[in-house]
Amino acid sequence: MNKDKNSPWMFFASVKLTLFILFILAAASIIGTVLPQGEGAGAYTQFYMSKLDVSSQTANIMTNITFLLDLDTMYQSWWFRTLLLLLSANLIVCTIERLPDVWRLVVQDNLATDLDRIGNMRNRRHYTSSLTVEESCRQISEALKPLGWQTGQRQRDKATLLFAQKAPWSRLGVYVVHASILVIFIGALIGSIWGEKGGVNIPETLTTDKIYQFGTGSPVDLGFTVKCNWFHMERYPNGTPKTYASELVIIEDGDEVLTQVIDVNDPLKYKGWTFYQSSYQSHEKFIFSVVNNESKNEERFLAPPQKAVRWSDENLLFGIQELIPSSTPGSYKYKLLVADNKGGQNLYMIEDNQQITVKQPDGKLYTFHVKEFFSTGLQVGKDPGVWVVYIGCLLMLIGLTGAFFIFHKRIWILVRQEDDTTRILLAGTTNKNKAAFETEFNNLSDKVADINQIEAQ
Repeated sequence: MNKDKNSPWMFFASVKLTLFILFILAAASIIGTVLPQGEGAGAYTQFYMSKLDVSSQTANIMTNITFLLDLDTMYQSWWFRTLLLLLSANLIVCTIERLPDVWRLVVQDNLATDLDRIGNMRNRRHYTSSLTVEESCRQISEALKPLGWQTGQRQRDKATLLFAQKAPWSRLGVYVVHASILVIFIGALIGSIWGEKGGVNIPETLTTDKIYQFGTGSPVDLGFTVKCNWFHMERYPNGTPKTYASELVIIEDGDEVLTQVIDVNDPLKYKGWTFYQSSYQSHEKFIFSVVNNESKNEERFLAPPQKAVRWSDENLLFGIQELIPSSTPGSYKYKLLVADNKGGQNLYMIEDNQQITVKQPDGKLYTFHVKEFFSTGLQVGKDPGVWVVYIGCLLMLIGLTGAFFIFHKRIWILVRQEDDTTRILLAGTTNKNKAAFETEFNNLSDKVADINQIEAQ
């Protein structure tokens, strides 16, 4: 493998390339966030004219540039995917280039460390002991074990060397982050290729088995049927919508398998599809639900105002005669006209989405429920790569924890007999956060000094 500094391999192993790609991706993501995605030419022209205060001619030029550079579908564009591919190649090459050296540090034989190097470490303490070498090693190992230090030992140059370490795998944290980014890219690519994003309007009481792709408007089969049982909206006193929600039913093979009320922050999820409450549309019609209180016979009707509705089975004629604005802008009260079976007519005042009970001359009681007829607007998405992205995010958390919050700490204890005295050297090092390790090392040295018949020098 050619590792000349000007070779393609070293180009992709460059950290400068990583920073450059990340800068371009960040700038592109800002553009993709500010610039509406998937709109038509007219929408972009209007966007540039209103947001940048430019002339229509300039806005048209900017719109043409938008489509030329695929900025209208930026995250699906060839150049954005190419940047992700370059970043992936950069991460892979950087990992291959640097991981072997790090791996050697993780698995190296620390009991073979040069004794002079141990003696020259910044964090070191010297002790003497009247115990034998074997007994000193045993007591030191027992003292360190409750602190999480599991020691191994080996005979070295007429001395005994003890070694213990914590979290050697933390050195791999940055490479786990590299892997997590690649996994997230793979998940995003899966969603980009095989995922779907679209929308659909479903009138109350009606069903659909399709959605329509954003941008193209192409129909996409869901593989099941969605029904909107009802749509409900509450308004603020000034008339602006406060909340709105829909009751959706999933139907498969003629059976209702799932019923759920959704709102803006509580979508319905089924077989990988997610249905978000996003909008609504009024149809200037009204839904009448009428019940014969005695027989419990019930029927539902749909009609505009000032149009009579006949329920033939009950010989009942009714309708909304007049809309009266309520105190809340955008809301109405209704004058409900109900004809009796003797030719008379009666008017009743009823609030939207409320009910009223009417008594006919023959003694029959009917309950009327009247509400404005809406279509619920749903934004629908399917992302088969989302679980891959979640796995990547979990890996990233693990990697970042290892890279920034957990450190590889190592200690050596060299024990040797000199004349009638056992001499002990405690030394340690860490790859990061040396100030914190120095505090921990001082605690360790005090722990060793507390052992009976071992004294610090």
